Amino acid sequence: MRRNGCLLILSLVALFGTLHAQSPSELVQVVPPQVRMQPPPANASAEELEKRGDDLRSEKAYLDALDYYRAALAKAPTARVYNKAGIAGLQLRRDKESQSDFERAVKLDREFADAWNNLGVIYYVQRKYGRAIKQYQKAIKLKQDVASFYANLGAAYYSQKEWERAAAAYGQSLQLDPDLFERSSRNGVTFQLPSPQDRAHFNYLVAKLYAKQGDRDRALLYLRRAMEEGYKAINDVYKDPEFAALRADTRFTQLMAARPPAVPE
Repeated sequence: MRRNGCLLILSLVALFGTLHAQSPSELVQVVPPQVRMQPPPANASAEELEKRGDDLRSEKAYLDALDYYRAALAKAPTARVYNKAGIAGLQLRRDKESQSDFERAVKLDREFADAWNNLGVIYYVQRKYGRAIKQYQKAIKLKQDVASFYANLGAAYYSQKEWERAAAAYGQSLQLDPDLFERSSRNGVTFQLPSPQDRAHFNYLVAKLYAKQGDRDRALLYLRRAMEEGYKAINDVYKDPEFAALRADTRFTQLMAARPPAVPE
């Protein structure tokens, strides 16, 4: 997540209750739900409340951050703070509340690209991919140099199995930020690809994009991941033109000869 409030697709998992095993050594303790700390002071200015909300959100105290943002909005409603409140609410899986916040943000500022993108995230997690795509496109029209906007657009196209459009969007995101997928994979972005087949196909697609850009190291890395996920059409690597230069690399020959076995779920 960028500092200015732009959301990359996040892995959002809500856990409730506790899980009990047969012995104490196997007990899994789930962190209790957040509780509110001291309420926002009534005499604080809207700017002070927003700043404190930012600090609490950076500490992952989302419930308290939301309280401070709400208090700031009561004093001076702005698109910026509605967007921040929406992000905090999304972290708490208050999707409807977040959607309302993002909608208010874009209503107050029709040029707020980050809020359009974040509204797209809401539709994406609701699996309303067509509506998500429209919001991402609005964000990109307003701000064309944000890699995560294109990555989110690619994810929505991918979910609709529109492979060519997904590849084009992902390719644009990599041109803007070649490290994007590496950071994303460490932060759980691949939650959107639940099946091994989808993950395998995604990894092959990314390998193709890196190969097209001449980044052989990352292309080989993602080819290996595709094979480990059991990608069934891996032999396409011998005919897809994007891999033409890579096929001359001895590391490619070694990788294909070794054929890493698929890792079971």
